[in-house]
Amino acid sequence: MSTKQVVSSLYRRSLKLALDWSVNRHLWRGQAVYLRSLFEANKNIRDPRQQRALFQEAEDLLEKWKHPDPYHAPTAPGGSKYERNLPAPILDPPRAEH
Repeated sequence: MSTKQVVSSLYRRSLKLALDWSVNRHLWRGQAVYLRSLFEANKNIRDPRQQRALFQEAEDLLEKWKHPDPYHAPTAPGGSKYERNLPAPILDPPRAEH
């Protein structure tokens, strides 16, 4: 993956992780602004070794702060309403025997 893709993935995952730990969206917004400032502070680093070290540090922090019960949208796979009240399957009518 390119550096841009790696950074984007780390940023998205860190925002989702912060949302897992936040009860209210307005509390999460402050954390999102702080996370953005951390990413912005390191955007001018061009040395590949330093970039890899920062990526590894971010991966370690994401693993360390991983939520034991992450948030899932109710209708998403793993959510509380996933596949609830599915329509009945359409079955072929029984064959008439003569």
